[in-house]
Amino acid sequence: MKNRLYKYYPEDFGELTVDVLHMDLVFDVYEDRTNVKSVLRIKTRDAPVEKLELNCRDLEIRAVSCIQCEVSYRYRKDDAILEIDFRDVIPPHTEVAVITDTVCRPTKNILEGLYYDETPAGAPPQQITQCQQWGFQRIVPCIDDMTAKCTYKTAIIADSRYTNLITNGDVVVERHTVKPGRDKIVYDNSVTPMATYLFFLGVGTYSTFTREFEYPDGGTFLLELLVPPGSNATAAEKALDVLHDSVMWVYLFTGPEQFDEKKLPVRTEILELVRKREKMKLETKPESTLEELEKIRDTLAGLAGTISPGYRYTGTVYREIGMQNSDFGGMENVGNTTITTNRIMPFPQTTDPAFEYMIRVKVHEYHHNQNGSEVTGKSPFEIWLNEAVTVHVEEQYHAFLFGEDYQRLGRVLELLAPASGTFALDSGAASMPIIPDGFNDPNDLITAVTYVKAPEYVRMVESLIGKDTFVRGLDRYFKKFRHSNSTTQDWIEAMENESGQPLKEMSETWLKQTKFPVVEVSAEYDRASRKFTFLLKQKVPEGGKPWEFPFKAALVDENGNDLAEILERVSGETAEITVENVDMPAFLSLNRGYSFYGKLIYRAGQDELLMQVRKDTDTIGRFTAFYTLVDREKLRLLKNPESRPSEDFVELFYRLLNDRQLLERAGGQFLTIFESVEDDEFAHRYQALYEVKQKLLKAVAWKYINSVVSAYRFFENSSAPRDATLEETARVIKSRQAKNVCLGILATLDTPDIHAMIKQQFETATCATDRLSAFAAYLNSSAPDKIEVLRVFEAESKQNLVAWEAFLAVIGSNSSIDAVELVREMERSDAFRIEQTNDQRALYGSFARNRKKSLQTEEGRTLFAEILRKLTPVNEYSTVNMLNAFANIDLMEAKYHTPLVKILADILAELDAQKFPSVYNRVRKLLLGAPKAVGAYGIVHGKIPALQPESLEKK
Repeated sequence: MKNRLYKYYPEDFGELTVDVLHMDLVFDVYEDRTNVKSVLRIKTRDAPVEKLELNCRDLEIRAVSCIQCEVSYRYRKDDAILEIDFRDVIPPHTEVAVITDTVCRPTKNILEGLYYDETPAGAPPQQITQCQQWGFQRIVPCIDDMTAKCTYKTAIIADSRYTNLITNGDVVVERHTVKPGRDKIVYDNSVTPMATYLFFLGVGTYSTFTREFEYPDGGTFLLELLVPPGSNATAAEKALDVLHDSVMWVYLFTGPEQFDEKKLPVRTEILELVRKREKMKLETKPESTLEELEKIRDTLAGLAGTISPGYRYTGTVYREIGMQNSDFGGMENVGNTTITTNRIMPFPQTTDPAFEYMIRVKVHEYHHNQNGSEVTGKSPFEIWLNEAVTVHVEEQYHAFLFGEDYQRLGRVLELLAPASGTFALDSGAASMPIIPDGFNDPNDLITAVTYVKAPEYVRMVESLIGKDTFVRGLDRYFKKFRHSNSTTQDWIEAMENESGQPLKEMSETWLKQTKFPVVEVSAEYDRASRKFTFLLKQKVPEGGKPWEFPFKAALVDENGNDLAEILERVSGETAEITVENVDMPAFLSLNRGYSFYGKLIYRAGQDELLMQVRKDTDTIGRFTAFYTLVDREKLRLLKNPESRPSEDFVELFYRLLNDRQLLERAGGQFLTIFESVEDDEFAHRYQALYEVKQKLLKAVAWKYINSVVSAYRFFENSSAPRDATLEETARVIKSRQAKNVCLGILATLDTPDIHAMIKQQFETATCATDRLSAFAAYLNSSAPDKIEVLRVFEAESKQNLVAWEAFLAVIGSNSSIDAVELVREMERSDAFRIEQTNDQRALYGSFARNRKKSLQTEEGRTLFAEILRKLTPVNEYSTVNMLNAFANIDLMEAKYHTPLVKILADILAELDAQKFPSVYNRVRKLLLGAPKAVGAYGIVHGKIPALQPESLEKK
């Protein structure tokens, strides 16, 4: 019998016995229940059908019937199945209509199916659905499968006080009163057959903002934004501007010819004319303006006919709906995208990272109309495919606004981050492959592996076959599988057919193998023949295969000029790459642009790395050289705690801080110093790593305080916006990053004059990012009035949900001696609501990642254990994400092994494996991945029953 670490495996997803054609639905919505009447039209396939099993979770069954024949039914509640037996066998290729009358009841913390969202004051309860992946079966009996794509006609009857009654499709019967206090509206969704997980239903009270979207050829549809009542109109209009720009960008700058350099000027000209047209449409319209507007429209129509555009929306309304409580930041639902309310528009309290997220999530969810909705994966094991290609497009749009250097460096930092980074997740005990062997809940698949590693795999395919070929292959794939389902193999074959290159074997390794290549590089130069040779050797996991990947590198002279650049496909455990007829390089620029997902080991000399940081034309190459130098410096200080930061490091950091061109391109993020090292012996000494980072920054501050203050003032001035365009906003964000890096450096001095400087920024800040940066620095300082400042800011933040989330995140990640008590204090606050995911992620999530406190202090471990117990019955998804903090127990110092394993073992002993399978199985996986620590625990406390072979076979 299989040792079941997971509840679901690929064999659990077979072919359907019937085709789902259409659903007629009537939702009669009340405050505590919704009565649902459904007519499900299906058609048998090649075999006769005697019974039909519908997914049906936690519903009250009132009646079941069939138009064509008599039926009997049985509700297997534990299996979440409504079993319908037909009195007469249904012949092959025959249509039948099954009618159900059921009741579903909304919940507060099960954020799947129909649930209560944040309700505005004085309004009837806000109710929305979340159907990914199996939420639809919580609202109506159905075949809840990604291949059950069909059309829908949906009627909603609800309280007349609701401002909006929403579902998928176009309105075919306008909203009207059916009886006192009750309204009805009917939608038809027949253009894009829809998988069940894309269904959306919402009844709520919103402020509605609209804007016409006009294509270059004159075609139009309506953009609609639904946000909390009383929302700032200027912020809402800005949100619609961002959405408008992202939809237009997808149309103009994606598609099969997006990298055709001859057409790029045409696309750019169209965008400029569109922006001019939109500005004129908002202005007063004298006759001369209208004439000019028509001339622009004529010009646009002519230009539009000369390009092959990207995706074009097929509906009459594209709507974004603010959801305050959700496991996800956004969720595509055909025609209706839900986005976490705190990120749907640029509130005054919105931070710069949140603004960037807003830009990204809007284009991401919109692109899902094509990749995900029109073309849908065949099972949850294809979620990676729905997401990775969409993230790839999202990143292109982000780079369009912020620049390729900034976008790519941000991704590299996401890979390398020590607590929450993708490499950390992918190498720890919680690691799963892109296509896992199984899962406990579909939410388990919504991880950094899906959203970061999988897009990196897609990017590597693009690098190997070429950008032009890649987008043509993507176009071929979208056209072939439009309005149907596709598999991973279908996507790979589309790319192979377009490129003529083999990808199956490479893809099998990347999609099914955990971890990543760690590649050792050495080099040889033969002066006589002027031949340079790269020698590569990758570490292969035990029992695993070598990865195939693109390797991009350059030989560079002492002035930073490339002598030669290569892009080679590496396969096999070793590789030899030769460059003929080339001069001896001064340094090597390896893995340019981070060409492959993995880590590279090259033992360059200190002088070579210093030269690369200063001279490499590849920004990622410059950063990885800087990262290596800083890593060596941190390791030296960890091994010799009494030693001081080297002059080389201090001088280098000072030079980079004053490299205005670099920071204008890459932002302050270039100067990131992680609380980590690559050496396993020291990589998980979290408190020591924090102290070493502070030591490095303090050395810079002491030596160059005047220069750092000058840089701070420079970036303060340059972060004033010159206009309201998104490109200008991107420039400002990068300058503001650099300014707050300067503030962080100065904060390490922890002197009264620096306290005053930090407090001044806090009190005079005109944006949320500056205020929060100053608050975080002040909280970690020794300023005597910092608790008073905290109290004032806390009271202010409680008045606004966006501000409260940001405030909680600072508290959870703070490094002060009061850190644990402050977290306890905030969770006791009347403003903290454990059922709200934003509160969970902000306070508990940031504390979990603050491992120097949550794992390496006794009071922190006690609190963390309490959090996990409290949160599991409220939200499994959030709990599982927090458990990732335990992914490297075996690599931590031995003194932590027993207490950390005890937390997990105690939770395992208390948990109901059937009720909370995701948490239960994640804890088991973490413990199975820490044999050394579990062994140490066993000596003191005995074996853990749930890890014994007989227990594994039962689960």
